[in-house]
Amino acid sequence: MVSKVLKFLNREVGAVNQAALLLGIFTLLSQILGLVRDRLFTSRVGVGSNLDVYYASFQIPDLIFNLVATLISVTVVLPILLKITEENGKEKARHFFNQIFTSFSVLIVLVSVCIFFLIPSLAPRVAPGFSQEQLEQLISLSRIILFSPILLGLSNIFGSITQMTKRFVLFAISPLLYNLGIILGVLFFYEKFGMKGLAYGVILGSFMHAFIQLPALIKDRMVPRFVKVVDWQKIREMTFISLPRTFGLVAHSLTLIVLISLATTIKDGSVSIFRLSMNLQNIPLALIGASFSVAAFPALAKDFTSGKTKEFLQTVTNAARQIIFWSIPITVLFIVLRAQIVRVILGSQTFSWQDTRLAAATLAMFVISVTAQSLILLFTRAFYATGDTKRPTIINALSSVFIIAIAFFVSYAKYDTSIIQNLLAEILRVDGVSGTKVIVLAFIYSIGSILNALILMFVFRKKYMKVKYFGLQKTLQESLIGALMMGVTAYIGLNIFDNIFNLSTFGGVFLQGGLSGVFALVLGMWIYYLLDNEEFLGIKNAVQRKFKRNTSISLAQGDVG
Repeated sequence: MVSKVLKFLNREVGAVNQAALLLGIFTLLSQILGLVRDRLFTSRVGVGSNLDVYYASFQIPDLIFNLVATLISVTVVLPILLKITEENGKEKARHFFNQIFTSFSVLIVLVSVCIFFLIPSLAPRVAPGFSQEQLEQLISLSRIILFSPILLGLSNIFGSITQMTKRFVLFAISPLLYNLGIILGVLFFYEKFGMKGLAYGVILGSFMHAFIQLPALIKDRMVPRFVKVVDWQKIREMTFISLPRTFGLVAHSLTLIVLISLATTIKDGSVSIFRLSMNLQNIPLALIGASFSVAAFPALAKDFTSGKTKEFLQTVTNAARQIIFWSIPITVLFIVLRAQIVRVILGSQTFSWQDTRLAAATLAMFVISVTAQSLILLFTRAFYATGDTKRPTIINALSSVFIIAIAFFVSYAKYDTSIIQNLLAEILRVDGVSGTKVIVLAFIYSIGSILNALILMFVFRKKYMKVKYFGLQKTLQESLIGALMMGVTAYIGLNIFDNIFNLSTFGGVFLQGGLSGVFALVLGMWIYYLLDNEEFLGIKNAVQRKFKRNTSISLAQGDVG
């Protein structure tokens, strides 16, 4: 039994579509655990001061992770290791991997120790709206969670090997274990240790995230070890390549810090609403954007380093078309079914109807940029595969500056900017609900993300593509047609089932939203079939071939018997 499990974990996955499907499945499982986690947060901790502190306590550790761990990240390490392996052999690659492990471990520990003592000075700037008691809690939790960047950074390094050897099962299962650790923290540690118990769960999840990947390292004789001699010149060259990307990620981290710091000044529970809504929009982002971009990256890096420019561009185009095909309909359904999604996933006795309305509206503002955020992940990795980290970094950083500037303007401008807040509140039917400024923060984030994606794609096309567009126009048009029809169908379904089910119960809300979504999806598939949509027909044909193959195997086995 153990050998079968290890064999499954160490399984190699070659094709990009297969890898994306595998990553998607495990990402879905991880996201389901994430939903369980968030449901436990709202039911056991409650939307309010304590949960605000918990989410805010991640800001400084996350900044450290983006500042240090990304200097030696998989997107930079993987192409280098591939090149060393091809040119000098596996032994040279193993030796350089050990140097990476040693230098990173020393750096991240030193930085974490320094930040440990600086947190009391940083906390008031991270959460200017918190009371003194909340700030003390924030300091305590942030210091515990500082262990997380160390462990996740090691996991990132380990991930360069699991991706290089195409063992995507181990890579994909890591986030699932991370969420499992946090859930254990809520269920068992919170009751015994209070808020610190939640932080202990984060550390447990981070530990499992990193060390589940060890089987691949053991199998390939790549278990890292400390070395006395490090070629600092090579490490500097590698980190120099990473600097632009690190700068971009730090800019994004600072963006979230600013947005959450502004959320702390609105009212208790605003940080929780912001983070819970962002977590919900991360579901389609992880399932679609992250899965296709991560799965495509090894192929992109290999094709470009091998001089296969045509194959490189074809992989980018195919991944972008799949992202557009899947993300736009899901975006529309999330917007239409937002209240049902929030109520089913987060609804509890401590999560009021007012909380539901505010979280649903905030989710709608986040989810409008899911397609853009997914394309950002893909095209950023496409640039990285070419060794060009400067262009995407500058673009991503400028997007962060834009978001921060607009957020500060809306929050602190002398001019009356409440017209935006009131307009969004009216459109999303939350006028009269307190704390609607959090919706504006989500809206600003999405606008910045959409601009970011458009500029990123334009620059990539101008540098690498010799055609006017990627061939995405047809996919975009057909996806929009199907998505709009699905949205209308889901909306009609909500109104029909409103008179059938008891919406004061979990089952009633679940059936109302679920059946509306199912009917919308069925209609959408019919529309894509009528349009001869290439992406849909590809999925349909693949399923039919799989079904026929399984049927043939079953018949053959039956004949033998």
